[in-house]
Amino acid sequence: MQNIIDELKARGLIKDFSNEEEVRELLNTKQTIYCGFDPSAASMHVGNFVMISMLMRLQRAGHKIVALVGGATGMIGDPSGKSKERNLQSKEALASNTLKIKNQLERFIDLSNPEKGIIVNNYDWISKLSVLDYLRDYGKYFPVNYMLNKDIVSSRLQSGVSYTEFSYMILQSIDFLTLYKNEGCRIQIGGGDQWGNLTSGLELIRKVEGIETKVGCFTVPLLLDQNGKKFGKSEEGALYLDAKLVSPYKIYQYFINTTDDDAARYLKVFSFKSLAEIEQITKDHYANLGMRIAQKALAYEIVSLIHGEEKAAECKKMSEVLFSNDIKSLSKEAIEELFGSFKVNEPSGLLLEDMLIAIKAASSKREAREFINGNSIAINGEKCTDLTKVIGKDDALFDQYVVIKRGKKNYYLVELDK
Repeated sequence: MQNIIDELKARGLIKDFSNEEEVRELLNTKQTIYCGFDPSAASMHVGNFVMISMLMRLQRAGHKIVALVGGATGMIGDPSGKSKERNLQSKEALASNTLKIKNQLERFIDLSNPEKGIIVNNYDWISKLSVLDYLRDYGKYFPVNYMLNKDIVSSRLQSGVSYTEFSYMILQSIDFLTLYKNEGCRIQIGGGDQWGNLTSGLELIRKVEGIETKVGCFTVPLLLDQNGKKFGKSEEGALYLDAKLVSPYKIYQYFINTTDDDAARYLKVFSFKSLAEIEQITKDHYANLGMRIAQKALAYEIVSLIHGEEKAAECKKMSEVLFSNDIKSLSKEAIEELFGSFKVNEPSGLLLEDMLIAIKAASSKREAREFINGNSIAINGEKCTDLTKVIGKDDALFDQYVVIKRGKKNYYLVELDK
């Protein structure tokens, strides 16, 4: 079995090891490896996909992976990375989120054989613990001073941390011990901000099972863009994996618009191409700046991974249309996805100059005429300089839409009244 550690390090996917030599030794043979996912929202986002893709890499390297959805820990709230207590969700909301996260994970993990991968919910065992069992069987192994020294707790001491969130690391440690006993799991992975929780799990296993027990963990660095912002966030919010919340095209555009250096870096993180292939893409990119070779390769691959190659090809075409103005080649769904946020309803039969005022593409008849005479207006991708032009049903795509463009970047999707 090929040891995957060197490749993961070359891709910048490892931040900290519990003990690199021990983890390497474990990975020389097939291991069971787990990662937890928080159901605090109804969908995971592109930032979470870093950890999902890590599980995919480990599974493809021959290991059994366990994706854990925190149906129980999600009821508590992880204090790491937070400046204040999170608002607790209802049991019903968490149960709904847990099911949705599980369904998303099933799209990416090979579950064809339990020896390849499984998905579990920690509510199945934590919910069965009584308070006395929790304190007697687990709480006794966690000195308060030990917990206070963990960054995930110490960073919250000034602003305040409740006992509820303070106990989170114990619950996550119980998860590791449970999976060690039930599934033979010896390695846990998590984001860089999870280091304290991961190492607490190691300590619990060694205290319960013996100091010589061979277990390990490693973390993946949290990705930041060049502005130091958390990866996967846009001005409108998280880039969710659920297409109903965030369109595949929006994800495609996010990556198309990354900087040159970020695109080269993200290719190593997300792409399943070999490092040699990525190196060649990066070399070609910097030799032809302006063609956005790395961004295009990155955007296409990540949309393919998340939503499928057919959707990635559609996003690629949609992106190219904005440069070629070939609006008429788009499907109705693509038009709605591209321009839906600019949609306005207006009656058929308006003079073009009146339509420009109605949709707020111009502030006056005089300005509207200047735009038309100045060759600044396009209707469905075709320039229009005709002051007598009337926008009617003959212009409607799919008997419904007219796409008006003013200048280089201002689009308006007019839905004509019937």
